Parts: sequence; C-alpha cells; structure tokens
Amino acid sequence: MQNFGLIIGHESIIEHLQNAISSRKVSHAYIICGEEGMGKKLLAGVFAKTLQCEEGGIEACNRCKSCMQYDSGNHPDIIWVTHEKASIGVDDIRVQVNADIHVKPYNSPYKVYIIDSADKLTEQAQNALLKTIEEPPEYAIILLLVNNISSMLPTILSRCVLLNLRPVDKQQIKEYLMTRHHIPDYKAEMAAAFSGGNVGKAIKYASSEEFEQMKENVLHILKYIDEMELHEIVSGLKTLTSNKASIEDYIDLMLLWYRDVLMYKATMNPDLLLYREELTFLKIQANTRSYEGVENIIKAMEKAKIRLKANVNFDIAIELMLLTIKENSNG
Repeated sequence: MQNFGLIIGHESIIEHLQNAISSRKVSHAYIICGEEGMGKKLLAGVFAKTLQCEEGGIEACNRCKSCMQYDSGNHPDIIWVTHEKASIGVDDIRVQVNADIHVKPYNSPYKVYIIDSADKLTEQAQNALLKTIEEPPEYAIILLLVNNISSMLPTILSRCVLLNLRPVDKQQIKEYLMTRHHIPDYKAEMAAAFSGGNVGKAIKYASSEEFEQMKENVLHILKYIDEMELHEIVSGLKTLTSNKASIEDYIDLMLLWYRDVLMYKATMNPDLLLYREELTFLKIQANTRSYEGVENIIKAMEKAKIRLKANVNFDIAIELMLLTIKENSNG
C-alpha cells in the first residue's frame, strides 16, 4: 500500500514527479541516483504505480485494479528488469526491454521499465538501451536506478532527467523510526545520526543487534582510552575490526563520541548528546581536553576514512588515527 505520502524526505523530487504527472509532461527516461538504502526503488515503484493508477491523480489511490496489481507484484505494464550475472548484459536489455517495448500496454496508459542497479549495465547494454531511449514509443518510460552516476555513458545521461537523492533530515528519520518502527527515542536518535541521512541504513541500525554490539564494543575503548597504552588500543580496535569492511562504521561511532565531547565542552547541556547515557565519561573527557585537541582528533578520524578509501595500508591508517587520539588526550 505504497504512495508518495509514505516516503520520508525527497520532497522536491516528489513534487517534480507529481507536477510531471499532473501536467502530463512525463519524460521518457529518468535516472534516480543515490547510495544504497536511500529509497530509489521505493520512489521508482511509487512513481510507476501512480502513473498507472486509474484515478489519474498525483497520489496512487490504492483501490483500483491497477494499484492492486502493483501491490501484489503482478502489474503487466510495470516491468522490473532482472539479471543473473554481476553485470547487466546486452542480452538482458535486448530481451527484457527492446524486444518487449513495442508491444503496447495491456490495459494502462504507460509501459514502465525499472532497471535497478543500472550502474551495472555494460557499455554494450547501455548502447543498446540508448537506441530505445532516443526513439521510444509514446507510452514508454524507463527508470534507471543508480548508486554511481560516473559509470553511465554521457550519451545516456544527456537523454535522461537526472534526479539526485539528497540525505534526509535526521529529525525526520528519528520521528519516522519512532512512529513507524516503534524504536525507542534514544535508539532512534543514534540510528538517525549515524545513518548520514540514509533512511534504509537508519532502519537497519535501529533494528540490528549487531549494531548495538558494535556500539558497546567501541564504547568500551572510548571510555577508558586515556588509561590505555597505545598498543592496547591498537590491538583492541584490530580485534573489533577483524572484518575490515566494518572499520568505517567503527570510526563513525567514534566520531559521534568526540562530537559529543565537543558539544558538552561548548554547551554543558546533556540533552544535546547522542551518548547521553555515558555522561560521566563524556564530562571527564570534555574537562581534560582542549577544543583544539578534540578538533585534531575529529580531523584525524576524517583523514583515516579518506586513507582507507584510498587503500592506504590498513594498520598504518588506524595507528596514525589512534596516535593522534592519544597525543590529544590531555589538552
């Protein structure tokens, strides 16, 4: 039972799509771009459903035959392009789009093709799709959902309306987690802050035991970091991050901690803290560190994330970051 009203954030994009529907000026091709979890599939699906709704409004009615077909996953004129390999090949496009697109819609005003992970389209597949985008039938609409826009050919980009998904306001995400997912206040706030404005990630963090455990593990180091030797911190963090893929999550949790230290130092208001249940430890660190010291730590963490993305030696990147934390522990 999805419609635009249930989507969190992305107001300007929803307004753009609803204006296109109401003015009957829908483009033949759109690229919806945003990282995993930002809501690309939901947005594309709701747009397709609304276009086909028999009521013809800017919100899907959720009652007509077309809406019910969409909700049951059986809409004949909304086609989700599938692929079995790591990339989407030219045959996938030829069979599922090009060979099918000239067959008129069964009983809808449009035929909508949704290609998820369109950044996995090979160059040949993109070129095959380009011919269709250049001369589509009147009723055809192609929605390309991409995480990484740079993998799309300039010729495709120039012929599509590009919709970039922006991070959603953290307060909106927090309220959404509390009302729709019944997540407690403090947990919703932490998940929203940690998600970087990505609703999908926020839902995952708020309901994941693994995330809670990760938070507990990193808190143990952060609370006692001033009393630990550098080699103890290094080995502690390495144990935690034996799965190197999760190191960025650990650094982000640490960043939120030092932002709390800075916030408490500046305002002395515990209500503004994310880790407010750790007030005793945050208070001690706020009192023993200088503003410059905390800012140096935050910069070192941001730098570590950049180094890790650039494939700098893992151990070196982490040790340099921890060394800065130790050097700025007391002033």
